[in-house]
This record gives sequence, C-alpha cells and structure tokens, in this order.
Amino acid sequence: MPAPTIPLAWRFDLREWYARSARDLPWRRAEFADRYGAWGTLVSEFMLQQTPVARVIPHLEAWLTRWPSPAEMAKATPAEVVHQWANLGYPRRALWLHRAAAQVVEQHGGVVPRDVTALLALSGIGDYTARAVAVFHYGDRHPVVDTNTRRVITRAVDARSQPDPPSARDLERMSNLLPDDVEESAVFNAAMMELGAVVCTARAPKCEACPIAASCAWLTAGRPDTGDRRRRQARYEGSDRQVRGTVLRMLRGAPGHRMAAEEIATAWADAVQRDRAIDSLIADGLIEASEGMLALPR
Repeated sequence: MPAPTIPLAWRFDLREWYARSARDLPWRRAEFADRYGAWGTLVSEFMLQQTPVARVIPHLEAWLTRWPSPAEMAKATPAEVVHQWANLGYPRRALWLHRAAAQVVEQHGGVVPRDVTALLALSGIGDYTARAVAVFHYGDRHPVVDTNTRRVITRAVDARSQPDPPSARDLERMSNLLPDDVEESAVFNAAMMELGAVVCTARAPKCEACPIAASCAWLTAGRPDTGDRRRRQARYEGSDRQVRGTVLRMLRGAPGHRMAAEEIATAWADAVQRDRAIDSLIADGLIEASEGMLALPR
C-alpha cells in the first residue's frame, strides 16, 4: 500500500479545529505537567488503555495524590497498587505500572526517560505509550497511533469504514502524515486522536462536524460499509473477566485484603469458571493463595 498523502489544508483545518474544540482534560493542562511531569503523563496513558476517559479522571487524581512520583510509588506494595486501581479494569496494568516505577527509580534516577527505546524497555509499555510520553510531555516528533488515529486514517485516506487490526505499518503511515515542524507534529498527533474520539467515531461518525470532511475519501465515496475485520471482545457479563473482577473487589474490601477461599467461592455459582478465574489471577500475580486463604499480593 503506498504511503498516505493528505492535502496541506488538512493540517491547518485540523489544527484550527483542535484549538477550538479540544476537550479540557487534566493531562492537557500546563499545571498538570508542572506538578507531575512525565510521570503524570505516563500514569494517565497507562490508565487510558482500554478505559474510557470519564472513568480515568477521578482515579488519576487520586493515584497521583497518593503517589506523585515514581519514587513514591516504588515504595508501595503490590497489594496497595491493586487496591488503588479499583474498578479501572485490566488490573495487570497496576502491577506493570508499579514495576515501571521501580525501573524508573533504579535505572533512570527517578526521572521518566525521554528516549523511546528506553521507555519501551519499561514494564507494560508498548509503542503507543512510549511515543505518547515522548510527544505529549517532552514535545518530541514521533508518530503516536491509537485506535482513534487508525480509524481517521482509514476513512480519510483509504476510503474504508473501519481499520484493520493494529500492525507495525501503522506507525509508518502516521509518520508519513506528520508535519515536519516538531511543535506542529505534536499538535497533529493530538488532533488526530481527538478527531477519532469525538467526531470520527466507530459507530456514529459526525461527518457534518468534521473539519476535514471536504478531503475525506470515505465521505466522498458515500460512506461505504467495507466491513470490519477487527476481533470482537467477548461480552463482559458472565465472562471470566467478570469473575476476576468480582474476586478482586471482594479482596479489596476485606480486612487486610485477605479472605478464606471458601468464602469467596460463594460469590460465583459456576465452580469451574470461578476456579479458572482464580487460577488466572494467581498466574498474573494479582492474588496469592496460602493455607486456604486468598489475598492481594504482598
């Protein structure tokens, strides 16, 4: 597939729209960066993985109030970080963030690194999070690609309704669209993500409000349904994820974050599914089992 090309007007229109319409989110405020530095950006990006913005905001403030630096968090126990993670979902992220904090202290003197390669070496950090920290905190020029960005490119450039599953080529495609100017490239990254999040949405795109509608190949083609090859996530209700969440919620609320395994067993009728979920929590390091008791990790 050839490198995507866009009219220069895209960049101007997108920049102007973003300046007028960007949501007022805590991590976009200057006082947030001044108070928490790159650590605040890193924590916010961990939390935003697969979790809606509205759920992240109150948890982020509470987290950074408790652990305003990697050094503070590195002193915490795994049980404390899993408890603080509360209902954000995918709680392994809490343990990864805890390990990343320790690595930042041990390997980088307590300062979240700027270099993308160094960021990628930290626990739980992939292509998106590493580049998001380098771009949105440090202001460097890198392509930042999330689901929203891929959807905008797929529609506006490729004239398709939904993006393919993520691939290594996504970064290359976004890089070819970035302005050469470093400051402008950071704004363009943020604007593309914002456009996909609030206008070029997956199910009900608001094409009438899109600042680049005149240049959108998908809109010009009549918004054809070209199919969706992304893997569908299983329903939460009745899933192993729900069982895992139930067990963790019980342990977070228990004295000392410990409960008898037989007491937890009453929380889910399907014994096979319950035991499978508990075994997976133990394998992930999210709970510990000893002498008939289950507990958050020490």
